[in-house]
Order: sequence, then structure tokens, then C-alpha cells
Amino acid sequence: MFDLKGRVAIVTGGNGGIGLGMAKGLAVAGASVVVAARNSDKSRAAVDAINQVGAGRARAIEVDVADEASVNGLIDETVKSCGRLDVLVNNAGINIRKPPDQLTLAEWREVLDTNLTSAYLCSHAAYPAMKKAGGGKIINIGSMMSIFGASFTPAYAASKGGIVQFTRSCACAWAKDHIQVNAVLPGWIDTELTVRARQQVEGLHENVLRRTPAARWGVPDDFRGIAVFLASPASDFVTGTAIPVDGGYSIQG
Repeated sequence: MFDLKGRVAIVTGGNGGIGLGMAKGLAVAGASVVVAARNSDKSRAAVDAINQVGAGRARAIEVDVADEASVNGLIDETVKSCGRLDVLVNNAGINIRKPPDQLTLAEWREVLDTNLTSAYLCSHAAYPAMKKAGGGKIINIGSMMSIFGASFTPAYAASKGGIVQFTRSCACAWAKDHIQVNAVLPGWIDTELTVRARQQVEGLHENVLRRTPAARWGVPDDFRGIAVFLASPASDFVTGTAIPVDGGYSIQG
């Protein structure tokens, strides 16, 4: 039920953080994993880490997820080299922490393009290959900011709220093609992005520990299991959902 042998998965932003954690989970379950990101040196290191826990079938493809031609090239190269595409994890994302009155239009567009438009571009490009394969799985990475607000994340929260609605639209449109589309909503996870958040937001570390029932920050490996579940036949009747992976943070009201 959770076996991914013979499946091919693309993970955007899979060279670090949550993306790398998910990529490792998919590899352990037997999938061939394509790490899609801009930093080639970091991607090579990620491929080595994935191959250490998986079956040695990971590879990296450089991509700009906000550029349509680059995304189309990623999908084409994956299908050409691997023969198919079964799983897409839209994980690439950035954050610029400023209140709305200080955020520039260029910064707004950069966050929306990287976090939300990229999910559209990748999903749009992947759809024909998944339909041809007889089905597929798309996993979009939202955030607790998909459901909460914060003064310092206007563009990020807008992009992650959009991810949930985009997920629902794709789930409705592509169910007939046996393609399930779901979102994962991470809570406070110990990654490079949140290291900067702890530097920029006073008292954040203590507040996270106090509010999270699990009484700890999440780590990228916490996403191995949800990645395998949503990528595998175990979730064939699950679509259009948004699943928090946050140690209980979002149930605190």
C-alpha cells in the first residue's frame, strides 16, 4: 500500500529543509527522486543524502520554478530520462518578513511567483505526463499561514492561502484522471528559513514551544511519512485536503 517502487517523483526545492525530508521519505519507499532547484551544488549534496537512504536513484535537475520554459524543461527532461512522472511535490518557497506597509511590489511579486505561481506552472506542465501514466499524485506545500495571519507575512500568507484553494481546484478538475491533489500545512519547522525568522521575530522560539502541544519545533524528517502516504496508493481516495503537520500548533485556537 505504501510501496513506491517504479514511481518517479519530482520535489521542487528538494535540496533542503522540508523538501529534502520529503524526498528522503519517497526514496526510502522506493521512488526515483528528481531534486529540482536552482542551487546546483546544494542539489548535488542533497542527491548524495537521498541516495544514502534510498535505492540510489536520485538525481538533480536545475530549474527556475517561476519561469515557464524552465519548468517545462524540467518535466520534459524527467520524463525523457526516467520514462514517466507519478508524483510532484510543489515545495519551493521563500518568505520576506515585512509588514504590508513596508513590502514593495517587487517583493510581493517575488514571493507570489516563487510560492504560488510555481505550483501552477509545475502542475500544469506535469498534468499531461500524469494523465498518460494513468494517474498521479500532486502534493502542494502550504503553511500554517494558509489558515492564520501574521503582521510580518502578508505576501507569504497570501501565497500559502492561495495554495490551498489551488489544491482544491486541481483536485476537482483532475479526479477523473485519477490524479489526487493534496496540500500539507507545515507548522514551525527547524529549517534555514526559520533560523532567520528566529533572528527577526523576538520571542518566537519560546512562543512556539509554549503553544505547540508536542513542545518542540518540527524537523524535516517529520515530513517523510506524510510524503509517502500522499504519494502512495494508500491515499487514492484522499484528494483536495489540507493536512497540518505542526505538532498540534493549529489546534490551540
